[in-house]
Amino acid sequence: MRILGIDPGLRTTGFGVLDVEGPALRYVASGVIQTAQANQGDLPARLKILFDGIHELQARYRPDAAAVEIVFVNVNPQATLLLGQARGACVTALVSCELPVAEYTALQMKQAVAGHGKAAKAQVQAMVQRLLHLPAAPRADAADALGLAITHAHAGRAVALLQAAGLGRSTSSMYRRR
Repeated sequence: MRILGIDPGLRTTGFGVLDVEGPALRYVASGVIQTAQANQGDLPARLKILFDGIHELQARYRPDAAAVEIVFVNVNPQATLLLGQARGACVTALVSCELPVAEYTALQMKQAVAGHGKAAKAQVQAMVQRLLHLPAAPRADAADALGLAITHAHAGRAVALLQAAGLGRSTSSMYRRR
């Protein structure tokens, strides 16, 4: 299975692509989508860059599933709203590509990758580098996206086993193709 992880941001959206075969994880690609070429005040243009960028990633890497970070509420409500719109553009693009989309909090990702939910960005970068046998640590946004893909690789197996046993939830933070 190929998983596309997305760490949404209005200025910089991180992405990471992994192949998963049983317990083995294989790095495919990572990087960022940046909206700097659009005027900072032109929110629709920036959202379109994110939407189009996700479509390019889907066309290039052909993932089977996606994992996206859930937006947290921070001190600045305006920043939270803008981040939510960026995240919405990313999720909409993924769903329009007919990808199943799972959502994880930053705490869940950090717990899965670094072993504790309050891990610093540098710790996540170092653990992603170690888990994927990379020659260098990826930049923070890409490391978070790879961390989300790693989280889904591990959580996805557990959810599939629960659903196969008839114990899966009927509603969750997972968008499915209909």
